[in-house]
Amino acid sequence: MRLPLPQFATDRPRPDHIAEVIETATTEFLAQCLEPEDLTFPAMPPFGSWVKAHDEESGNDIVGVITYATTTPIDSVHRARALGLSLADLRQEQPQIFAMLKTEFRAAIVGFIAPATASNPQVFQYLPPRPPQIHQGVYRCTAAEVVQFTEQLDFLRSLLQVKTVPVESLVAATLRAAFQFRQGDRPWLIQAGRTLSILLKDDYDSLRYILSQVHL
Repeated sequence: MRLPLPQFATDRPRPDHIAEVIETATTEFLAQCLEPEDLTFPAMPPFGSWVKAHDEESGNDIVGVITYATTTPIDSVHRARALGLSLADLRQEQPQIFAMLKTEFRAAIVGFIAPATASNPQVFQYLPPRPPQIHQGVYRCTAAEVVQFTEQLDFLRSLLQVKTVPVESLVAATLRAAFQFRQGDRPWLIQAGRTLSILLKDDYDSLRYILSQVHL
């Protein structure tokens, strides 16, 4: 039986507190989703969505973009097998299944938000001095945070350097998520396209493929 992950600050986590850092590096971090209180699977964050991990020592919020997510058995020796049951049947007949699985995701670090003042934080679109530490909380970014962070578009260069996933699909998914948070800001999306055209001036095929997945 899996023990629940520790909670932060209170026994009942904030709704936006979705995971805990379990592996960390300069350019990315791996997080394990917190277990839900009921018999459901942890919500897998969407590909290209925005998250942050708070670094308690520096006070920085490390901003990342989801590049990969997976649900696997805790026991790495035995694979999950098909049971032919609905979720309702699983809850009724095999409730232990939910405690035997873990959901993890990787996030590419695209910058950080430093607490200059409570009302005027500073946004930096480059790698932070250090990544989030092990066992620190991971949270969904709010709409206001995504809007603030994406005022500048230097983060696109960092995304284009990610090597572990189809980078064109990652950039497109990230732009779609930001565009939604920005309430369909057409001038911003056009500027993002222009920035990509500069960054990908020697790779027209990749540029065309990204733009074909982002719709005005």
